[in-house]
Parts: sequence; structure tokens; C-alpha cells
Amino acid sequence: MLLRRMQSLLTRLYDAPVDHDAEDFLISDPRRLREVVGDQSGPLSDEQVFVVQEEGGVRIGLFIDERVIERLERRDPLSALDERNLHDFCTALEGVSHFHYLIWSLARGRPVSLLELELQAEVDKYATALALITQQRAGAFPSSLHARMFGGVSFLPQLDEISRRRYEEANRHAARYCRSLDQRYLHPRRSRPEQWLAELRRFFRCGHQEKIRQLAV
Repeated sequence: MLLRRMQSLLTRLYDAPVDHDAEDFLISDPRRLREVVGDQSGPLSDEQVFVVQEEGGVRIGLFIDERVIERLERRDPLSALDERNLHDFCTALEGVSHFHYLIWSLARGRPVSLLELELQAEVDKYATALALITQQRAGAFPSSLHARMFGGVSFLPQLDEISRRRYEEANRHAARYCRSLDQRYLHPRRSRPEQWLAELRRFFRCGHQEKIRQLAV
């Protein structure tokens, strides 16, 4: 039920329900993933959404490594999110975000670029972690979270140059956007969490080009 609960965080945060449950599309065994998508060069990442062309349509699935899920089940981030489970939480939430945003967009006939998926996932990880920690700490704002999540990020060594640039761009844009939201809406002296939420929901519904135009300002 862990992924279902994590997907519910996104559904409530963005008021964006979808008709499909990420847990129902989950593969957690790397061997099974290789059977579905074929062998890939280098080690697999701990999470990925895959789309496989099949006769009569496509197959969509979500892979999150079973070790990540097992660790999160031992240290439930929805009860206590901290340094011990933050990395695994972000790994799983990224996969759930990709799945949720892809399904939400496809249901509306909207094309989705890889950069858009990565950008939205970066925002989702920070926003959900921020909301959870603030709630768990009785409203105390986690001022070190932004640097922890966006600073000193490393990427898989097997990434090609195009993929690496896409991840770097998504991280850079999301870091600036989330910092801007913190400063505008969550500053202790002028906290306006309802406007923070409204802005996140508006951004979620923007298309790729509109998101990039906003972030370029």
C-alpha cells in the first residue's frame, strides 16, 4: 500500500485524481523488468516508468527496486520523513510522479516531453517532502531541505550526454522555482500556504512550453 499512499499525496496536493493506481502497474524485481523492456547497457536505475509498444497498443509500467520499497516499509516516510529515509522516499516518489503525471496528461490528450516529466518530478519530490516534514514537525519549516535535495546532486555514470543534460536542466529549473515559492509564500513573516498550494496546482497544469517560459523569467 506504500505507493498507493504516496500517489494519494500527489492527488491531494494537486487536486489531480487519475483512474489508475501506480501500485497496480508496479514491477519491483529487476529480472522481471529486463524481461519486459529488454536488456539494457549498464546497471538499471532504482526507478523508471517504461512504455513498451505492443500489438494493438502500448504497455505502461512502473519499476521501483524491491530493496527501496523494503527499506521504506521499515521506515515509513509518511509517518516520519528524515535523513534516514529521505533518499529512498525521493526515489520512489519520483517514479510515482512520472506515472501519475503521464497518466493524467494522457487522459487529457496532452503530449509530455521527457524534460517535462523530470521537471515535474523534481518539483513533486520537494513539495511533498516539504509538506510532510512541516506537518510532522508541528508546522516548523525545514529550512535546510532545499539545499539537501537540490545541492550536490549526482547522476548515474551510465547516462548519455543528452540524458545527463536533461536531468541537470530539470534540477536547475526546479531548484529555482521551489526556492522562489518558499520565499514568496512560506517566509515565516508572511506565510501564505494557501497561495503556495494554488501556485503549485497552476504550475502542474501548465504544458511544457508554458512551464519553461515561466521558469525563464
